[in-house]
Amino acid sequence: MIRTDVLNATLAALAAATLTVVAPAAKSEEAPALTPVPVAGSTCAARETVVARLASRFGETRRGIGLGTKNRVVEIFASPESGSWTITVTLPDGRTCLLATGQSWEDRMDDLSHLADAPA
Repeated sequence: MIRTDVLNATLAALAAATLTVVAPAAKSEEAPALTPVPVAGSTCAARETVVARLASRFGETRRGIGLGTKNRVVEIFASPESGSWTITVTLPDGRTCLLATGQSWEDRMDDLSHLADAPA
């Protein structure tokens, strides 16, 4: 397996674990603590409502998107101005749930192409 495959597999496993054990923490000036709880116990609302609140209250816009297990859409919203970030999951029934929040977001576009053909 090449290194990129190993990195992708590791990130996929981490994302799957996050979907089942992390709930949102209140946004604050300091880095919030994360509390383990099932997704069902997290804060959920209609996607349009969640996206509008993230934009109006925190200036966050979508920075990434991916498909998780059980057809769940995982998105990362962030604000480069304030550094706040939020991870959400949208369930097949249309509810969007907050999974985690934090501070010190940085947009990164690291060149990892040198890992593509490296031996595992």
